[in-house]
Amino acid sequence: MNMRKLSINKACVLLGTLLLLAVGAVCAAVYLLTQNITAVRCVFLFSLFVLLCVIFFVVLIRRKLVRFSDAFCGQMDDMLSGDMQPRQTVEEESLFYKINYRLGRLYEVMQENKNSVAKERADLQELISDISHQVKTPIANLKMINNTLLENEVPPQKQKEFLTAQASQLDKLDFLMQAMIKTSRLETGVISLEQKQQPVYDTLAAALGGILLNAEKKQIDVQVECPEHLDARHDRKWTSEALFNILDNAVKYTPAGGQIRVSVEGWEMYVKIDIADTGIGISEQHQGAIFKRFYREDAVHDVDGIGIGLYLAREIVTLQGGYIRVASEVGKGSTFSVFLLRK
Repeated sequence: MNMRKLSINKACVLLGTLLLLAVGAVCAAVYLLTQNITAVRCVFLFSLFVLLCVIFFVVLIRRKLVRFSDAFCGQMDDMLSGDMQPRQTVEEESLFYKINYRLGRLYEVMQENKNSVAKERADLQELISDISHQVKTPIANLKMINNTLLENEVPPQKQKEFLTAQASQLDKLDFLMQAMIKTSRLETGVISLEQKQQPVYDTLAAALGGILLNAEKKQIDVQVECPEHLDARHDRKWTSEALFNILDNAVKYTPAGGQIRVSVEGWEMYVKIDIADTGIGISEQHQGAIFKRFYREDAVHDVDGIGIGLYLAREIVTLQGGYIRVASEVGKGSTFSVFLLRK
């Protein structure tokens, strides 16, 4: 007989038959040995009692297995459909409880993966929509300039103006692509921040180096107060990028002749970097939205930018266990406070 094809019912029948044959054999052996019919009857009754107990136990186990298998299949169907949470069994500390508990954990993991995939899909759709919206204007401008140069006779001086405008649009596209690449690499974990204990002074100096020329053109006074040996645990390259984005915004939105003051101080758990400007300021109702990707207020649309600098700055600082706080008043300027973990 093929054991793989042997069903539970057939196995029970086979086991019962073997037990009956064993009882008959034992009774016959006792009779041959003792020639006492009373002894044979006692052995037969005891064997019958044992046989009934075995049958009762097998029937009980079979009913429990059938009940559990039905509940298990129903629970799996509910989990696959996602309509119900796994039901909890009352048989604690039993084998069924252990299986049910692990089934519940499996369901939770499945739901987490499902939600994670849905979130990633929504984020991807939002990113594609944002990119499409941002590249639409410069591409339209480039097409218009190109068609004008191809279809019309343009004087040399005018050609130079068109080419300058074209270069400006290309720079905007390049800046947008670079910013999007940095953002996506950070969000997807392609880039891992290499945090180590190092002076904030050098990191801040690298960030300031990128804005001093533009600040000088607008005659903005930049003052810096930073102890040279104040350490924090951070990635120098990416933290410098975050600080540069905040400083660059300060230069953009501070009128000519204004002032930017950078001060650094050490707290017990954090190093606090304050970047204060005398710019146009941010209204209180918009302060919570300025860190959103591609967010720009209507009042500053005439200023170059795509609204991704602060978003990228917050991502970089947050990934290192820090945070950014802003305090601002319209017409009086803004103060961005960056907090980096000391250890």
